[in-house]
Amino acid sequence: MTATTHVPEHMFANVLTRPGHVELQERRVPTPAADEVLVKVTAVGVCGSDVHFFHDGRLGDWVVDEPLVLGHESGGVIVAVGADVSPKRVGERVSIEPQHPSTTSAETLRGDYNLDPHMRFYAVPGTDGAFQEYVTIQSHFAFAIPDSVSDWAAALLEPLSVAVATGRKAAFSVGDRVLITGAGPVGLAVAQVARASGASEVLVSDISEARRHAALRFGATAALDPVADADVIRTVGADSFVDASGAAAAVRSGIDALRPGGRAVLVGMGLPELALPITQIQNKELVLTGVFRYANTWPAAIALVASGQVDLDAMVTGTFSLDRVKDALESTTDPDTIKSVVEPHRRG
Repeated sequence: MTATTHVPEHMFANVLTRPGHVELQERRVPTPAADEVLVKVTAVGVCGSDVHFFHDGRLGDWVVDEPLVLGHESGGVIVAVGADVSPKRVGERVSIEPQHPSTTSAETLRGDYNLDPHMRFYAVPGTDGAFQEYVTIQSHFAFAIPDSVSDWAAALLEPLSVAVATGRKAAFSVGDRVLITGAGPVGLAVAQVARASGASEVLVSDISEARRHAALRFGATAALDPVADADVIRTVGADSFVDASGAAAAVRSGIDALRPGGRAVLVGMGLPELALPITQIQNKELVLTGVFRYANTWPAAIALVASGQVDLDAMVTGTFSLDRVKDALESTTDPDTIKSVVEPHRRG
């Protein structure tokens, strides 16, 4: 390990020990493997998956059966490198892509490394996340960021990458009409990506009035109530539809809203099964697909933020120290919360 800044032997980590209970623990600072870097974490975004693991101890097929550090949206500063990494990287500010795929899986070899069944991913059972002071990551998944990108934005490049992957699946283009259901952080990021891709109309629906107002600040040209505006939504004739809510009613209304030949992309999680209008999908030749994480998105996400086309800093509505991770996780129930961020080295 090569380091030109002081690296302590021990650090603090906030650990999920059972559903509904997290505690601050002292741990040894990890040593980077030959192809890894050690990152001093400056900011970590709170994701819905963290909240599920915290409250329920599981998310889908993933079950927390041993202590787990949550948090996968992160950035920081490289303070040490492994033997195969240039020591010139020490001191770089980076955003972390929190994946560690197999290098030999069929999925990785064809470029779909996000679909690797052997993936190790931050804050998924078996792999600790970033609610701690230091983390390691393979060097090629630590992306250098320009000075114009803040520590908060460095962390939130992860959900923006979900939005970039979504935009590619939805094939956003100049002059498009886009419908997005769900105005949470990912939905708002998708709205900004759609506008940056040239969409002329971006309609966002959400049951929360506060989130509808937020959507208008983050790229939406119209904010709709899924109940009061149900008839409007069904007749939109959208080129593409993105569900970022995971609600069955939202998915169905969004499919109804597509023009013939339109594309539906499902991003929101929470629906293990869903009845679909198969005849409509066939007769209108709709394309229906999902998004699972991302692959090769960080350069585009960094460019969108650095150019000012996407504003991630404005999405942050609360910051918390490492000993207040529970408060950060519980803050997501407040309808005025868009994105909460944990700053591991902050005190008090």
